[in-house]
Amino acid sequence: MPSPASRQLPLAGLKVLELGQLIAGPFATKLLGEFGADVIKVEPPGTGDPLRKWRIIEDGTSLWWHVQSRTKRSITLDLRSEEGQDMVRRLAAEADVLVENFRPGTLEGWGLGYEALAKHNPGLIMVRVSGFGQSGPYRDKPGFGVIGEAMGGLRYLTGQPGEPSVRVGVSIGDSLSALYAVIGTLLALQERARSGLGQEIDVALYESVFAMMESLLPEYDATGEVREPSGSALPGITPSNAYRTRHGDFVLIAGNGDSIFKRLMGVIGRRDLAEDPGLAHNDGRARRAEEIDAAIEAWTCQHDRDAILAALDDARVPCGYPYTAADIASDPHYLAREMIQTITRPNGKPLKVPGVLPRLSATPGRLGNGGPALGQHTDEVLDELGIDSETRAKLRAAGII
Repeated sequence: MPSPASRQLPLAGLKVLELGQLIAGPFATKLLGEFGADVIKVEPPGTGDPLRKWRIIEDGTSLWWHVQSRTKRSITLDLRSEEGQDMVRRLAAEADVLVENFRPGTLEGWGLGYEALAKHNPGLIMVRVSGFGQSGPYRDKPGFGVIGEAMGGLRYLTGQPGEPSVRVGVSIGDSLSALYAVIGTLLALQERARSGLGQEIDVALYESVFAMMESLLPEYDATGEVREPSGSALPGITPSNAYRTRHGDFVLIAGNGDSIFKRLMGVIGRRDLAEDPGLAHNDGRARRAEEIDAAIEAWTCQHDRDAILAALDDARVPCGYPYTAADIASDPHYLAREMIQTITRPNGKPLKVPGVLPRLSATPGRLGNGGPALGQHTDEVLDELGIDSETRAKLRAAGII
């Protein structure tokens, strides 16, 4: 068998046109690009994707950009101009996949909707990511990830009981939508291999979050119970919580398996609870969650974090603590599994970034060297379309590219 390094990446030969910006659409194309797709990212001239200026900036560019846009080629086009729209039509005619996350109806207003583009490329797959989807009464409302997280049910559950809800510290709604967008793309490619035809993929931020909400809806439907925020605990699954240590920091302990619970109780010196028949299974433990959590924390408060983790590791009880970025960067398991990689940015500076997922044994994904400069590949891509240098110069002078 050929070595993994000599094999073609799984999506090699796939051409992806990205018309999105910020997170959800571009994160989806990032994943496709890491496994070999040629991703052509269209950005507005002069300003580019707003993500270039989000979070921490170094040398004029967001550090986030070098993760989000690695492996992509950047071109600039004014999509509000007829010439820019014509360029998109020409690019879409040769593309396998088009990913966009504009407000629904925006592309149709520019004459770039799916029906218009599919006339010239029946095999085109158009992935459409939006706040509320391409249909329904909320279709035209603007919707960022945080709104999708709220409407999907996640925001209400995040935080301490009786206190204002808090947001997850990353754009989880956008990222979940990106994953669904990639899943939809791969499914549509499989179907196209049979039928030869493309299709639209409609991904809504709120639905991507809602799909993660486990038993929230059926529990309400069957019992009328509204699941409430629970801080660091996992309601109905006991014990699984954060516990304070002697020095005031926290450890996370998940002792909710039946045999694991017994081992945990042995570690903390509570054989009475380990042998209590009423606590043999989760339903009984859930009814006495406060008693069990109090017993565990009475033990953790007597010891420092490392001693607690060592004792629980010896007993094969799942445990850990909340990692910071510094913890991640130095963790031996992260390093051993090569989840921390170093790229070289266009300015020549190294930068540590997350590795590529998922892991494929024979054809692992590629990392790239950071996000491209704005419009770095405009001439290259337009030349591939057969647009000569004189025409490109005129387009550039007019501010269209």
